[in-house]
Amino acid sequence: MKSILLALVSILFVSCLSEGDAAKTVDYTVENEKEIVDYIAANKLTATKTDSGLYYVVNEAGTGTQPTASSNVTVAYKGYFTNGNVFDKSTDQGISFGLNQVIKGWTEGIPYFKEGGNGILLIPSHLGYGSNGSGPIPGGSVLVFDVKLIKVN
Repeated sequence: MKSILLALVSILFVSCLSEGDAAKTVDYTVENEKEIVDYIAANKLTATKTDSGLYYVVNEAGTGTQPTASSNVTVAYKGYFTNGNVFDKSTDQGISFGLNQVIKGWTEGIPYFKEGGNGILLIPSHLGYGSNGSGPIPGGSVLVFDVKLIKVN
């Protein structure tokens, strides 16, 4: 009897552990795609989709140097969710960082602009903070960034 009870408790424990792990690796691709497409339609944007699932809008292409995925850049930005709630914002002078030190959506998206250029990056969660989130950003979140590439350093 004890061995049957022990076996049942073990099975229950393992199944709960497996469910918890599955919740950490949720695939939001379909939900994110719909959210981004709906946002683009509602805001009458003309966006380009990349093979990775990133969407970008070039308002001004810029005329200066074009960065690569490993460039150090200075960017002014505002980050918000598709509902308009802002989660982060730089000063007008921007901040400097290496594009190989940020989320994948920025590493891929910023090189679509040249110095002086600006636009919008619509980043699905797998190119942002994934299913775990970070700080004020819940897991599975689509991120929208208004960006201005000030300088390639």
